[in-house]
Amino acid sequence: MEEGVGGRELVGYTAGVFDMLHVGHVRLLERARERCDRLVVGVTTDELCERRKHKTPIVPYADRAAVLRSLRCVDEVVLQRHMNRIDAWERLRFGVTFVGDDWQGTASWLGYEERFARLGVEVVYFPYTGGVSSTLLRSRLEHAAAA
Repeated sequence: MEEGVGGRELVGYTAGVFDMLHVGHVRLLERARERCDRLVVGVTTDELCERRKHKTPIVPYADRAAVLRSLRCVDEVVLQRHMNRIDAWERLRFGVTFVGDDWQGTASWLGYEERFARLGVEVVYFPYTGGVSSTLLRSRLEHAAAA
């Protein structure tokens, strides 16, 4: 584990919807926690999910946040009302941020990398866990309900 600047605690941050928590979510959170002293997780509000993904989470925000709070690897859960990671940094002052590698190379994350470099924040991409996703689980539920 890396140490924060001047021996201070290294705070890590990641965010997501975390609808229908699955092994991919857990692996990302565990790996993130191994790389920092304190892991803060932003959980997307139902409203933001509806605006961004045009779908309502199956599990409501309060329940998703409660499940994440129960995980040993999560130290704090905060609301994610918008997608701006710099705004999150201004509130939380994390030293490292974690994201799935499906975002690597995208215009938004190339911009974040540049801005975070100037702030001394490391961006860490973790491999996407193949074969499992909330979208896949939702599809299976919809298929089973239709049968």
